[in-house]
Amino acid sequence: MVHYHFSSLGENVQCKTMTKWDKFFDEKIKLIAKGKVILDAGGGKPFQKHMAPYKELFSNSRYISLDKNGSPDDGIVVGDIHQLPFADEFFDAVICKSALEHVENPQMAVNEIRRVLKKGGQALFYVPFIFPYHAEKGFYKDYWRFTEDGLRYLLKDFSKIEIQQVRGFFETLAVFIPYFRKILIPIGRVMDKFFPSKNQTAGFNAFAVK
Repeated sequence: MVHYHFSSLGENVQCKTMTKWDKFFDEKIKLIAKGKVILDAGGGKPFQKHMAPYKELFSNSRYISLDKNGSPDDGIVVGDIHQLPFADEFFDAVICKSALEHVENPQMAVNEIRRVLKKGGQALFYVPFIFPYHAEKGFYKDYWRFTEDGLRYLLKDFSKIEIQQVRGFFETLAVFIPYFRKILIPIGRVMDKFFPSKNQTAGFNAFAVK
């Protein structure tokens, strides 16, 4: 079976087996899809890029996508992640992938996500660590990078936290080399199997329960 890893650079990298971080995301997104009301915070237009393969899983859910930059015509609720326009304990689950590095106050954003989650509700995050600068002029800036320690601090008020690093050291280096990235990433992945490293990574997936 062929799987695709969707990166924050908007690319997909074809591989024959699922990586540990792909498995983590896949397992957790399937748990989240069981919820009745789901928020995608900062994800832009619904079911693009990394969420596209999972669209059918959410066919029985009310899926709300919120973004500061967007249009209701694209199915987006225009709003600020620092002040979510929803009542307390409104959502069964929240997805916040590749968004916290672009907001001025990540802790305030995480606190808001926790506020709108029901008790026992689940949140799935991705944040970058060793990763290229990726602002988009006129739409969003690129403020932050997160170590595992920093991510755990952001999520400290959740009752349960699971974290999975995304990419090893050599594959992470390959991300910084334009034009040859698609060739070098699979090579870096092989090298990481022989020379594993902890926390020297492109970023982290995190699953948190309120």
